[in-house]
Amino acid sequence: MTNSTIASRDEAKLHDPIEMEVFMNRLLSITEDMNNTLVRASFSTNIKERKDCSVGLFDASGRLVAQGTQIPLHLGSLNGAIEAVLTRFPEAVIAPGDVFICNDPYLAKGSHLPDISIVTPIFHENKLVFFAANVAHHSDVGGSVPGSISGSARTVFEEGIRIPATRIAIDGKVVEEVLQLICSNTRDPEERNLDLRVQIASNQRGVDAVEQLIGQMGLPRVIKAVDDVIRYTRQRLENRISQLKQGSYSFENWLDDDGLGGGEPVAIRVKATVTGTRLHFDFEGSGPEARGAMNLPESALNACVYYAVKALLDPELPPNAGLFETITIDAPLGTIVNPRPPAAVGARSITAQKVAGAIFGAFRGVLPPERVMGACNDVCPVIVFSGQLGSRPGEFVYLESIGGGAGARLDGDGMDGVHVHMTNSSNLPVEAMENEYPLQVTEYALIKDSGGAGRTRGGLGIARQITALAEGLMFSARSDSHLVGVPEGVDGGHNGRRARLIKFAPNGEEAVLASKPSAIRLMQGESIRMETCGGGGYGAPQERRPADLESDVLDGKVSRDASLADYGVTPDMNSKSARV
Repeated sequence: MTNSTIASRDEAKLHDPIEMEVFMNRLLSITEDMNNTLVRASFSTNIKERKDCSVGLFDASGRLVAQGTQIPLHLGSLNGAIEAVLTRFPEAVIAPGDVFICNDPYLAKGSHLPDISIVTPIFHENKLVFFAANVAHHSDVGGSVPGSISGSARTVFEEGIRIPATRIAIDGKVVEEVLQLICSNTRDPEERNLDLRVQIASNQRGVDAVEQLIGQMGLPRVIKAVDDVIRYTRQRLENRISQLKQGSYSFENWLDDDGLGGGEPVAIRVKATVTGTRLHFDFEGSGPEARGAMNLPESALNACVYYAVKALLDPELPPNAGLFETITIDAPLGTIVNPRPPAAVGARSITAQKVAGAIFGAFRGVLPPERVMGACNDVCPVIVFSGQLGSRPGEFVYLESIGGGAGARLDGDGMDGVHVHMTNSSNLPVEAMENEYPLQVTEYALIKDSGGAGRTRGGLGIARQITALAEGLMFSARSDSHLVGVPEGVDGGHNGRRARLIKFAPNGEEAVLASKPSAIRLMQGESIRMETCGGGGYGAPQERRPADLESDVLDGKVSRDASLADYGVTPDMNSKSARV
């Protein structure tokens, strides 16, 4: 009898499949409603337009019950926030009407300071039974630079206000002094105040929905159903792992630098070991703790691993605590993937992307060819513009993370211009940006020839060029894969193109910038152009179907010169390609 058969029989003992599916979707509907409320009611473009936020439900012991389908990296912040609240406030001192706030990576197991978490306990008959939680990326939380993130920051003290687990509401009423203290340490206090109140209100939607669920099912049935869902998830994942090739598989990714520039490239190394129904990830050999803000705190590293396992082995796996129970992680203290306080962590999303990419690379030795893909852009570049508000006191901070090319797969080209791995935010529409800020988008396009050539082509990167319409705006950015860490192709596929960052003077003169510039003052008429990486190709380019290549050339995705150089083909646009 196989492990798969045993696991399947065990799963069947746990639940009625239809009832299980209905209950899981009921939980997800609660989290989606919370998230929709948060997005639709918020004031900052980063939340209301880019949807840089996530929500979740946890049981009284801190186990994740359900997470919304938003930002994978936020899984670390939410798990950490619940743990921080339960550590700081024993169950006996948590009361109905309490709401908690936190953000710090060391004091509250957050992932970086702009991600502020709100946690609301849920009671039934005066007994703590669940928590509703959400996290939102605030465009500024103070610190040395607008946007609160600089690759060159050396300590967390430069990155903004640090919030340990703290009560932000008592008996259902916001503690105004605490809220004012937090908001006064940011560049736009009014926007922070409004968005934090929306976060509190969004959790209340979850509280009301869970109370209604308990009223319909009764608390014992709800708790049993939660236990069953978590056990089902664990056993389903164990079943997937048991079908993998046993052994250890390694891969390394590279960062251009550790945030300060001028140094050596930094390695991200992982060894994934499959043993029975367990997975172990060892990051021994990864680079030392970064001097700059590229460090990845523990909760964020965990989120990267959990995301990669779910994405690679079972994308439909319910996101709950059952996913974590089959996985162990080792990361040496004092490395870039497990920093010591007070190391800066603001730009941790780039390192997170490299970690996810490294796990995907390691799993090329585990998965069958039809499940393998070329490397994605694996970066998450971010641009930040700031300046004085025209309509009210304070400074605006416009922040945007930009997508790139996804890796090609055996049976399909990589997607063009998308977020991959740990980030999943929307772009800020041009009309919204130009309406809100003294900025103008002069180009927003896919980059021709940026995807790696192959039997299936890597996805294209994005070019986003923005011009300053006012004098003295400040610009910062964080990116990578400008020098090393090119998105690799697989099985003979070519690599994707590297990223670039360019500043244009009003007369058109251009200057290539480093990948992580901080606080550059722009003159009116100057523009910044961010070009992101393409994805890696899959298979020998000579095996690409002529019709697909002709479509690429007609659509402007591949130039005629690149077609000849990479594919050995000059399409004649009349469906009569000639291979040379």
